[in-house]
Amino acid sequence: MSYPVTFEADYVERRSRLTAFFRILLAIPLVIWFYFYAIAASVALIIAWFAIVITARFPKGLYDFVAGFTRFLTRFTAYAALLCDPYPPFGGSEDPAYPVRMRFAGPLERYSRAKTFFRLFLAIPIVILRYAMSLLLEIGALGAWFVILFTGKMPRGLFDLMVLANSYTARSDAYLYLLTETYPPFQDEQTRSAGIAEPR
Repeated sequence: MSYPVTFEADYVERRSRLTAFFRILLAIPLVIWFYFYAIAASVALIIAWFAIVITARFPKGLYDFVAGFTRFLTRFTAYAALLCDPYPPFGGSEDPAYPVRMRFAGPLERYSRAKTFFRLFLAIPIVILRYAMSLLLEIGALGAWFVILFTGKMPRGLFDLMVLANSYTARSDAYLYLLTETYPPFQDEQTRSAGIAEPR
């Protein structure tokens, strides 16, 4: 059975030197929006936590909202880290045309109250590994910044490394945000096959 949260990224070799150089400045509106979006998502998560602990169900509306926030966060992270060039949408709806995509299987019929109640403790190993993968993504982004400025290209090997790091952080966020009860894999079929080479 495949993991209920998938991450996909399309590989594009040619990159814009100009937008790469100013990427941090270009991301400022996204940072501001993320701040307010995160506040709303935090409230939704608290409500969802109580709902699952009491009823063993994740209300569909809350699930979709948290999934949308997670999707936005993933696209924002990918853009800021130079994994892709197109500016990400501010919403959290699914966008098949965007080069970085997350899909969610939807809420389970019933959730484990115990796994939800103790989620913070169960997630400790994931948080540690997520931190390490975030550092790897930041190092990759720094390297990509220099390489793109000098060559106008994203090396495939560096892209694959950054996809591995970004995909794990995205799926670990899904676990932390109660969107799945299953520990995120280090990589899966979507990660290994991520990146469709642009046509020559």
